[in-house]
Amino acid sequence: MLTKVTLTITEGSLKGQEFIFDSRTICVIGRAKDCNPQLPDDEAHKTISRYHCLLDINPPDIRVRDFGSKNGTYVNDTKIGQRQPDQTPEEGAKLTFPEYDLHTGDEIKLGNTVFAVSTEVDPESINIPNFFPATVDVKPDPTQPPNLLEKIKLWLGLAESGNSNLKAIKDYSLVKLLGKGGFGEVYLAQHNHSGKFVALKLMLPAITANEDMVQRFLRETENTKALQHKNVVQLMDYGFYEGIFFFTMEYCSAGSVWDLIQQQGGRLSIDIAVPIILQVLNGLEYTHNADIPYVKLSDGSFGKGKGLVHRDLKPGNIFLNYSDEKLTAKIGDYGLAKAFDLAGLSGQTRSGTKAGTPAFMPRQQVINFKYAKPEVDIWATAACLYFMLTGAYPRNFVGDPFLAVLQTNAIPIRDRDASIPKKLAELIDQALVDKPEIYFKDAASFKQALSSVL
Repeated sequence: MLTKVTLTITEGSLKGQEFIFDSRTICVIGRAKDCNPQLPDDEAHKTISRYHCLLDINPPDIRVRDFGSKNGTYVNDTKIGQRQPDQTPEEGAKLTFPEYDLHTGDEIKLGNTVFAVSTEVDPESINIPNFFPATVDVKPDPTQPPNLLEKIKLWLGLAESGNSNLKAIKDYSLVKLLGKGGFGEVYLAQHNHSGKFVALKLMLPAITANEDMVQRFLRETENTKALQHKNVVQLMDYGFYEGIFFFTMEYCSAGSVWDLIQQQGGRLSIDIAVPIILQVLNGLEYTHNADIPYVKLSDGSFGKGKGLVHRDLKPGNIFLNYSDEKLTAKIGDYGLAKAFDLAGLSGQTRSGTKAGTPAFMPRQQVINFKYAKPEVDIWATAACLYFMLTGAYPRNFVGDPFLAVLQTNAIPIRDRDASIPKKLAELIDQALVDKPEIYFKDAASFKQALSSVL
């Protein structure tokens, strides 16, 4: 038995249909063709909006949020969201409604359609054999969140004493904290013998991780480790101990593109931004075609495959190094943040109204959280270039950010900054098309087009 969430239509013309979710996902219910579950665009469902409500599912957990629909979403006959009768759909899209956790026996009602919620937990999910037995310790951490600084100091001592679970960080000393995020911290560390600096990253699951989640994430981590390219931050080693993931990574001393933008007053010149983006595209061209060790095959087993998609590219994930006065851009955190989400380790924070803006995410990823084609990285790269040149996101975000991605297009870049050369602006606008599909499908074609307009 899988850990899963099942939605069964118990009332309405689709009575009896089931929708089963057995992995981390975000999806939208409505009449639009790209919704899942998608309801018919007919007379029987006319009271349901095209994009009616959002489901955030991390089996067995599920929550729902209304998108400012005309006729509202109901949970157990209680209305949880609806725009006012005198408000247009555009005005409704500017509203933000709270999320509601659902449990077995709850009902979601949209118009005449009722979904019954059922959740199941696989009691054997924590007994799956270790995929990487030498690196895994799934012993849960205490209930209280750990002090990660004290934790890593203790671990470095244990590593020196020969703890095999911590061999990845043996012979390192902490230098300073580099940054904090929603799921962990990053430290600068130095190897005691070689003197080499590394970034030591700790990621703390938002929920108690079972072994299935851990193994799923570590498989993706092994894929990331296999990437070897000058424009990709090298993941050197990793482990899992006392409920926390840790990684040693190549250290980029010049910080991130986000840092550079702040240092330069909020935006970058074309002469700085475009060469960085061309290097990012070099990295993506490699990673989208690289040999990787663990791909899930049709029979459920794992074998070698090609290509890895980042799915979380943004200015804060593009790092910089200076060597001989030459700036090198490197794609960081390759696939780790999204793999962390897909393994269910981030809980249900990605879709939350406080989770941040999906500013560098095309609509394909909002509709299908697991959408993993290389083109999503190309769209995100164009969005990064847009932000680097203007200091603004491609879309205007007012109200529910996920609905903004679904219902609005990127603002033409010359509306943000009329001084951007016309040919470059037209190319960036073209690269940010994501309806009905993303214009540029691969890094090579966008790189060639970008080089041609300089």
